Amino acid sequence: MFKIALLGAGRIGRIHAANAAAHPALTLSHVVDPVAEAAQALAQETGATVATLDAVLADPSVAGVIVASSTDTHLDYCLKAHAAGKAIFCEKPIDQDLARARSAAGALAGARLFLGFNRRFDPNFQALKARLDAGSVGALETLQITSHDPAPPPVSYIKVSGGLFKDMAIHDFDMARWLLAEEPSEVFAWGSCLVDPAIGQAGDIDTARTILKTPSGRLCVISNSRRSGYGYDQRIEAFGSAGMARAGNVTESTVQVWTESGAAADRFQNFFLDRYSDAYRQEMAHFADVLAGATASVGYADGVAALALAEAAAQSVNTGKPVRL
Repeated sequence: MFKIALLGAGRIGRIHAANAAAHPALTLSHVVDPVAEAAQALAQETGATVATLDAVLADPSVAGVIVASSTDTHLDYCLKAHAAGKAIFCEKPIDQDLARARSAAGALAGARLFLGFNRRFDPNFQALKARLDAGSVGALETLQITSHDPAPPPVSYIKVSGGLFKDMAIHDFDMARWLLAEEPSEVFAWGSCLVDPAIGQAGDIDTARTILKTPSGRLCVISNSRRSGYGYDQRIEAFGSAGMARAGNVTESTVQVWTESGAAADRFQNFFLDRYSDAYRQEMAHFADVLAGATASVGYADGVAALALAEAAAQSVNTGKPVRL
């Protein structure tokens, strides 16, 4: 059993806490959060103890930490945890500033750092990746990634999110890198505010189209929207020299109703914690493997690369020009 501590008792922290508590190789020993009520409530639910960050890092029995705190603390907490000899499971992004993230390369050298790009652990996307690697559709040529939220988050969240590209599309940038198996070298993006004028007033966009191009000429088009109007839309289409592979949406049930007027299927799963519940569980299982000595499949370098694409996309929107990496 590995004792681990959770830093952050918010929405995503609660998901990780439940998955850690349910894993046979893990014991959630401590919860750390500046909001005492949140920390105490989650500790009572999971049998953990409320602690301070300093106490957790100084405790030699704690093998690892889950960094699920606010984004502006991610990098600092990773640096402190690594210095204390802990394994780290950090939520994305590694930081909101690319230069600052890159500057930590030396300090994080050798860190057992697993970065939480959860979509790599979704069973449907993993099956798609396996088909592509097996050459089922020939040589991969283009990707189409669709990622539309059901509805926009509160503007108060938008103001501290880092913007659509760093908060939302960064998942898609990581998926593109993973599936293309080649680093994009050029980025072009358009962005608009079509969903909520308040998002634009907060200095962000809510709708974007981004094109990534690799050195060999492979193309990836990413569609992002803060509002779909029909559920949580998460699809990937991969076009190769011998065909197309597709990972579609997940519905609330497999039931379809056929009548004289046509066919009707169930709704899409409408919340990211439902849509990616399996992925979050598999992430925690991988962190247990990292604690046991495995190499993290997603790490610091992946976080920096995705952040670089996010900043390039934002620069392209602002300048109206492609950005070379």
